[in-house]
This record gives sequence, C-alpha cells and structure tokens, in this order.
Amino acid sequence: MSELTWTDLDRKAVDTARILAADAVEKVGNGHPGTAISLAPIAYLLYQKVMNGDPSDDRWLGRDRFVLSAGHSSMTQYAQLYLAGYGLEMEDIQGLRTWDSKTPGHPEFGWTKGVECTTGPLGAGVANAVGFAMSARRAQEMLDPDATPGESVFDHFVYCIAGDGCMQEGVASEASSLAATQNLGNLILFYDDNRISIEGDTKIAFSEDVEGRYAAYGWHTQHVDFTNGFTTYEEKIEELYRAIEAAKAVTDRPSFIKVTTIIGWPLPNKAGDHSVHGSKLGGEEISGLKKELGFTDEPFAVDAEVVDYARKNAADRAAAAKAEWEPRYQAWRDANPEGAKTLDRILAKEAPEGLDDALPVFEPGSLATRAASGKVLNALAGAVPELWGGSADLAGSNNTTMAGVGSFIPSERSSHDFEGRPGGRTLHFGIREHAMGNIINAMAMDGLTRPYGATFLVFSDYMRTPPRLAALSHVNPVYVWTHDSIGVGEDGPTHQPVEHVMSLRLMPNINVVRPGDANETAAAWAQILRTKNQPSALILSRQNMTTFDRSEGSGFASTDGVAKGGYVLKEASAEPKVILAGTGSELELAVKAAEQLEAEGIPARVVSLPCVEWFKAQDEAYQAEVLPADVPKVVIEAGTPIGWKDLLGANTEAVGLDHFGASADAKTLFKEFGITAEAAVEKAKALVG
Repeated sequence: MSELTWTDLDRKAVDTARILAADAVEKVGNGHPGTAISLAPIAYLLYQKVMNGDPSDDRWLGRDRFVLSAGHSSMTQYAQLYLAGYGLEMEDIQGLRTWDSKTPGHPEFGWTKGVECTTGPLGAGVANAVGFAMSARRAQEMLDPDATPGESVFDHFVYCIAGDGCMQEGVASEASSLAATQNLGNLILFYDDNRISIEGDTKIAFSEDVEGRYAAYGWHTQHVDFTNGFTTYEEKIEELYRAIEAAKAVTDRPSFIKVTTIIGWPLPNKAGDHSVHGSKLGGEEISGLKKELGFTDEPFAVDAEVVDYARKNAADRAAAAKAEWEPRYQAWRDANPEGAKTLDRILAKEAPEGLDDALPVFEPGSLATRAASGKVLNALAGAVPELWGGSADLAGSNNTTMAGVGSFIPSERSSHDFEGRPGGRTLHFGIREHAMGNIINAMAMDGLTRPYGATFLVFSDYMRTPPRLAALSHVNPVYVWTHDSIGVGEDGPTHQPVEHVMSLRLMPNINVVRPGDANETAAAWAQILRTKNQPSALILSRQNMTTFDRSEGSGFASTDGVAKGGYVLKEASAEPKVILAGTGSELELAVKAAEQLEAEGIPARVVSLPCVEWFKAQDEAYQAEVLPADVPKVVIEAGTPIGWKDLLGANTEAVGLDHFGASADAKTLFKEFGITAEAAVEKAKALVG
C-alpha cells in the first residue's frame, strides 16, 4: 500500500474548494453548496491522490473514470476540475449555473471537459458507474484478451460518489445488484451518509441499513465515520485513503465505502441543516466559514500558490501515470495491429467496412421484425466486434441474443441456457429496465463499445430517463423495444403500447425507427450503426408482417431509402392523387389500401416512413419529392394519431387509435379498432373528394 502525502497546501486546497462552492452558489443565488462543502476532502483525495487522469487530455484511454451520481452537488466536481487544471478557470466557477457557462447546474457530458457522464436524476450515476465498469472489462476482453487480469492497458478503476437521495432511488438498487452479480472489482462507490435531503432529516422516509444492504448484494463494504459516532467531527483522510487502497485490492466484487459526514461542515451555524442542501448560504454564514478556515472575507479569495500546487501535482501525477502506461500501450499496438485498427475505428465512431455486405437479405414472405432483428444481430456479430447487448430478461422475446458469442457473466454464474466466458457479448440485465438504460448510456459515453438494451416497448416507461439523458448527451446507445403495438395481442392493454412511439418522437435528438418489414430492419440496423451522436430507438413487431418482394420489376423499391427515413415504396400508376404512408407493421396496410384505391381509379403512392427524424434531416427538395405538400396524405400507425398533422402537413389524416387496447388476438384487435386498409381507403377518398 502506497503512503499518503497530505500537506498544509493539500488542506488549504480542500478548503479552497469549500469556499468556491459557497461563493459560486451565493453569486448566482441558487444551487447546492452544502454537500460540495462537506465532500470537498473526498473529491480532492480522489482527484489529487488516487485517480489516474490527465488534465491536458481528459479522454486519455488509461484514465480512471469518475461519476458524480449526486449531480446536484456539481461544485464538488467543478472545484476539482478547476484545481487540477482541466480547463475550468475562475470565470467559469463564477459563472456557475448561468447562460453558456462551462459549469451548468448539473454536470453534462460533452459540455464540460473532464465530465464523464451527465448526471442529475438521482441514482442514475450509480447505474452509469456500473456501465463504465462493465465497459472496461469488455474492452479488455475484446481488444486484449490474453492480458493478465488487472494488467491490461484497458484496465482502470471507476469511482462514484452517491448520496442519500441516490440510495433511495430504485435505479441505484437495480444497478448495484447487477454489479455484484457481475463481480465488478474495478468499481468503487462512495456513499455520502449525511442523512439530509430536501425535506430535511432522512429518517422521515429512509431508515434502512445501507451498508448492510450492499453487503447483502455481495459488495465489499467499509465504513469511515467522520463524526466519531456523532460525538466529534474529524475528516479522517488517511483512514479513507486506506479504505480506497483496500477496495482496490478486492478484485472479485465491487466495493462500497460509507462515509458518515455532516452536510456543510465546517459551516459555523448551518452545518447539518437541510437548508444548505439546496439554497445559498447568505453572506453572514459565508463570512463565518471563511473566518473558520482562515480565508480573507471577500468573494472567491483564492490563493494562487494553492492553485499552482494542485495543478502541478495533477500534471506530475498524470505524467508519471502516462510514462508507465504509454510504453505498454504502444507495445500492445505493435503486437496487435488489427486490434489497434479496430480501436481507432471505434474511437472515431465509424462503422466497419463491409457493413452492408454482412447484412442478411430476406426473401419475400412473412416475418416479425423482432425475428428479423435477431437474424441481423447474428449476421453482424463477426463484422461489428464492438456490438454487444442484451435484454431485461426478455431475450427470447426480444431476439437480442447473438449466437455463439457467450454471455458477459462470470463463468461461475453460467446457466443451462447461457454460458459465461471471457469475451462474452450477451448481456443479461435482469428485470431492471431503468438500470439497463443508464448502463448502456455509460457504455456509449465511454466510447469503447457499441451497446444495445432491449425490452417490450410498453416497458420503455420504466426507463424513460435514460434515452432523454443519452439524447441530451449526444451519445449513441441503441434501445431495442419490441412488441410495438396492439399487435401484442392476448396480453392485453397493460402490454400494448399506444402513445409510446409518438411520445418518443417528441424527445429531441433521438431517432425513433420503426421498420416496415424484415429488409427494412436490416437497413435500419446499418444506419443506426452509422449514427454517431444520437441514440436510436428501434421499434419492432411481435407479430409477423409481410416481407416485400424488392426484386427488379416487383414494383417495390429497394431499401436504400431507409437511411433517409422515408421513401417511395411503391409508385402510383399515374400522378398520385393521394399518398398512403405507413410505419412498422402497418406499412402492409398502406400497400393494401393503395391497391384498393388504384382498383377504383385513384392513383395512390405508398411511402414508407421508418424514421421521421432521419426523413426530416434530409433536404427540403427530397422531402418534397417523397411527400409533396399539395398531395393529401393518410398515415397508418397503430398508435395515437396525434402529431401526424404537425409532422406531415395540414392535409394529413391518420388511421390510429386514441384509446387503450384489449385482450384478444392481433387480427381481431386491428379489425375491431379500425386499423385496416379499408379505414385508410375511406379517409383517402374523403381527402380526394
């Protein structure tokens, strides 16, 4: 165990972080100073004495990852990024929570240098940390499989700070349970046990033994008590450092370190008071804090010597870490030229060459898009080594298991159906949709793999926050959501999504993809894998649907237009009088409706709209070519019709349903609820006149 060096300048740097938190929140008039003040020594210890990182290269591959799950305490991280020299300067600290600042109210990935993931919704960061830890193991197994565990250039630790609020959120429990099942020895979680939330003392709603809970999960647990049993207060830096070193030595399970603190300590009057959780402190209290710490009573009174010391220390530690890591990394690249080429491509977010050649081609017939997607995944397994994923206990229904790749679980947890082995790529999330979403988000933010996670579309409600955070963060996980409509059938309205597809389209920066047949599903996967900075929601059917004959002379277009989000699937016999547009399983209804209209002498074009977002990204000329503004349109989609006029124009009618489903077979439901070709024909005739 290495020795901890802790000087007077280190202590002053910790206190500098405290006053920066107090002053920054005071200046803007709102924020969360209390936790940042009492967490300052823990954060400083991590950034300056424990974690490997490089302020000049915040995406250095050899770095440890840090997640502030208690994202409201953003100054906990911003102060350390400032002190360590990650690009934040005093004006950035002074600009906390203001327009266009590098220090927004909660940390945002891609916005502030050194922030690994977007946090704020409590508990999500715990799941993110689990995702980062899984990503590290998968990267090592994919790119450096022969390395001794713990000695690969891709090995690193993941550190996470969470608070009482995080521990109360179910997503933290979901993810923590899975982390123990995965034996994630590279994950160290700090629980800031300060017993305060917005409503005050947590005893009114939260009384469990959190450390005991983590022990029951199977984590290695330790406790560092700064309160000495609530008798005195002593920031036990050396004891905490020893606990971290002990945690790092435990390689077969994740580590949990409970740190009992008093929020806002050493504030003279408000330490321990819930008012300091989410409100500015007031000038008098800040003056008292600065007097207690020996600082000048003026805003942002920072000693340049302290900043210089911290930045030099961070730079020196980075140089030492890279001096040890870089030769090993270069040796790995020299010994693994193909692996190095693959890594460079993955880091650039480029799809592999020959992607389209690897895609299966489906013959005309009938096939559910979930089944087609499963065949696509199997075909892509060899072509896209970074692709991995699984399901929230619905693998057989979601068709998300690649054949022959093994499962990403410790070998001792192998079952009759799934073999765990090094290099396994099938993920088993258990019935933990919310955690799954945040876990794959972190994998995408880490950028070393391309993850997907699956469940039924109706259960996307359980994981609504993750796609929003991914969209906000401009990262590209894939959410595979099957059983996409009343086509679910006999399971009834609890399992039949109605409003979900359209509501997802309301979310900025996410691509909602609902392919209309098996070959569209293959083309959709290809375009999704080429998408760099947006998450994708792949919406797939339970029931079989027509696989169109795309051969030359068939009258149906190729799937080349899928990448554009919308295209003419079948042209009208003459200048179209009406356009029938369909998505998903309802595309075949659009084709049938067009055939009926043509038989009655009404030229009808069929347009496939697998992804409105991709379509809207095309130039206006292309959009007008496919969907001319002056031609009336009928859209068929087995969900809420609300929104189609806004998307496609005022002369648009929709065949859909604005109520919940029922328990019956799919054919009966489509007929009884009027999701039929005949209904589309009726609306088309009314529009044409």
